[in-house]
Amino acid sequence: MADIVDIAVGAGSFTTLVTAVQAAGLVETLKCPGPFTVFAPNDEAFAKLPPGTVTTLVQNIPQLTRILTFHVVAGKLMKEDLAKLGTVTSIEGSPIPINCKDSFEVKNATVVAADIEADNGVIHVIDRVILMG
Repeated sequence: MADIVDIAVGAGSFTTLVTAVQAAGLVETLKCPGPFTVFAPNDEAFAKLPPGTVTTLVQNIPQLTRILTFHVVAGKLMKEDLAKLGTVTSIEGSPIPINCKDSFEVKNATVVAADIEADNGVIHVIDRVILMG
């Protein structure tokens, strides 16, 4: 089985996320044993951001790093685990609300593919970039 980074690279639908992770210097972190739970925005999620946002973030590495680490939780949490918790804390330090009542939602994003297992954790694909606050 591949790690979180290799799965994201191989999927072909996370090119913006992979570029952002590389720019922020987080590749080695996400290749560590972890385990991690990653709420991974796909390319369509990044496309929903206002024009120029991704470029601005890549030019502001501290802010980019903060946003990316907000999408990561320590530990391997499958959908079933998350449904029981209701809220998790990102490695950035902020809480992330989870709602599994009608659909599987993470803050203001809907999970479009859940429980993609990796050697060092699990990926849940989301349809928008989530922000702190």
